[in-house]
Amino acid sequence: MPLRDYFVRRGQRGCRLAPPRRLELFEIALQRLEDIRSLMHPSTVREFSIAISDVVRQYIEAQMKITATHRTTEEFLRDLLDSSNAALTAHRNLLAEFLQACDMAKFAGVGLSMRIMESLHLSARSFVIETSKPVAAPHPAPEPHPAAGAAPRASVAGLKP
Repeated sequence: MPLRDYFVRRGQRGCRLAPPRRLELFEIALQRLEDIRSLMHPSTVREFSIAISDVVRQYIEAQMKITATHRTTEEFLRDLLDSSNAALTAHRNLLAEFLQACDMAKFAGVGLSMRIMESLHLSARSFVIETSKPVAAPHPAPEPHPAAGAAPRASVAGLKP
């Protein structure tokens, strides 16, 4: 049997390629953000603003299980104040600036320079990357150890322990 036939038959029998890895939510969002770069022109400011804010809002909904689409920016940001999601609350001010800039272009027809569109794109990428990482729990402060020879601490109402 020629060597070529051996490899062809072997490939037909049990050598299967592993299925492609399923992309993480942040990877999907980053791909979509790269696709949006084609809209970064003065003539497509509104389309760019709609697309980039949609990517960020859909990512927030999928990754953090918080309703972000079909709500006004003000409603969404107000609800962030009540959120226990550390990643979102840590980025609240930046999200507010980002979404309000997008709203100005979408609804008020404000033009955006290429520099501003680049800045919005960078902000969206940074937000997705930073919030894709697990948030570290704050470490409790260590108990202070009394110094040798120090006086005993007073307890409640100045009473000695």
